Amino acid sequence: MQAGPISNLIAELSKLPGIGRRTAQRLAFHILRAEEGEALALADAIREVKEKVGLCEICFNLAEGPRCLICEDTRRDRSLICVVEEPADVIPIERTGEFGGVYHVLGGALSPIDGIDPEDLRITELLERVNGDVTEVVLATNHTTTGEATALHISEGLRDRVTVTRLASGLPVGADLEHTDEVTLGKALSGRRSLS
Repeated sequence: MQAGPISNLIAELSKLPGIGRRTAQRLAFHILRAEEGEALALADAIREVKEKVGLCEICFNLAEGPRCLICEDTRRDRSLICVVEEPADVIPIERTGEFGGVYHVLGGALSPIDGIDPEDLRITELLERVNGDVTEVVLATNHTTTGEATALHISEGLRDRVTVTRLASGLPVGADLEHTDEVTLGKALSGRRSLS
């Protein structure tokens, strides 16, 4: 029903995660109504991120250059490595302000059903990074079946080499017990800690 360029824009926008056809259509018409400078700034930002952003040569986080800002930061504790699945997982951990170490981005999680095996992830690179200077590896993979399998696989590879910890799982702040599923509640009980 729309002209070719509009249909093409809607089709491309609908390929974005979480964007259905109707949302893509609304975005396309918003871009059409926007000032030319605003629309072109969006196009330039997309082009620039594709041209300039790559992966850090050390941790595989997003970087504008050979190393990411975290790996370049001399104040970071290099004896502590936090392992995450994707670059987007670094952001919420950094927002807490509680972690002062460095990261290692795997590029996904083990999923044999989807054809993702250990050699498809950056597990070998992690094992190579863990040397005498590293004292702890924090496994911050998602608490999903694939994330748990990935954490188990990595912990086996690091056994007897370094302290391996896992992010705690359980009840979110503000949650009511009556609305909590049994698995989450069970993990909260098994991971309980002393208050004194």
